[in-house]
Amino acid sequence: MSTGFAGRAVRAWRRLEAFHEEWFAARWRHALQREDRRQADTFRAMLLLHSLGVDVPVAYETLDLIPYLVADVHDWHRRMGRDRWGDAGVCC
Repeated sequence: MSTGFAGRAVRAWRRLEAFHEEWFAARWRHALQREDRRQADTFRAMLLLHSLGVDVPVAYETLDLIPYLVADVHDWHRRMGRDRWGDAGVCC
């Protein structure tokens, strides 16, 4: 490690980062990890139900979102470099 002002500044910055991590981020780490696991478990359960042929419980409630999804798919396939998507009349 270099000596002088630059080396001291780098070490001070690293100590400040470590303090920030301990003081702010570490307080909420367990709650964030627990929420992440809960969301991942819910997603896995929905995929498992779908693979077993069980209808997705929120399928009826999400019918209103289909027009927005189609618009998002159109923007997405344009960003990916595909001028057309799917069969004729499906998207473009």
